[in-house]
Amino acid sequence: MQPERFVARLASARIGATSNFYREGSGAELRRARLVEYLQARAEAPLLLVGEAAGYRGARISGIPFTSERQLTGRGPAEATATIVHRVLAELELDAMCWNVVPTHPGTATSNRRPTQSEVESSRPFLDELARGRQLLAIGRLAARVTGGPYIRHPSHGGGAEFRAGLLAFAAGGRRSRARSPATGTSSTPRDRRSAVLPRA
Repeated sequence: MQPERFVARLASARIGATSNFYREGSGAELRRARLVEYLQARAEAPLLLVGEAAGYRGARISGIPFTSERQLTGRGPAEATATIVHRVLAELELDAMCWNVVPTHPGTATSNRRPTQSEVESSRPFLDELARGRQLLAIGRLAARVTGGPYIRHPSHGGGAEFRAGLLAFAAGGRRSRARSPATGTSSTPRDRRSAVLPRA
């Protein structure tokens, strides 16, 4: 998988009525660059965490799945789900890439909605490409239904403890990384320091 070509294809995709924030809106170029760097940094991750869709406070602004702008730059909106996901991954030292069944945003600038079946199907080639050669964990019911992967409770709406418990149950069989930046997933040890996704994405 070549991250630059992958992101270019994603930016040109029209996925139902979702907002393709990699092509549209202020900051689209920055979001594409961030995603390219994130995919490069996580290229060797053996685990793929898959959620439902990009959120209006998360990837729609930051460009990176399960990541808020606040985590990257210290400014902009925070997102509770993103905070929990990165905190638990760092705590358990799981070497993972995050993605969504629908990588674009179903909803408005201030709300989320459930993606349609058509949007799920249009998004499938991107998911399949990233899932190749990785163990997949499904975060939430829709992701579990679409991917057939092991189900883990989504951390939203009070599900943080169950999300952590689900990853903890998996962790014994997951490959662990050295200490990582919660936002970028990159190693912070001197002999394996990869570039961060911008100041923090």
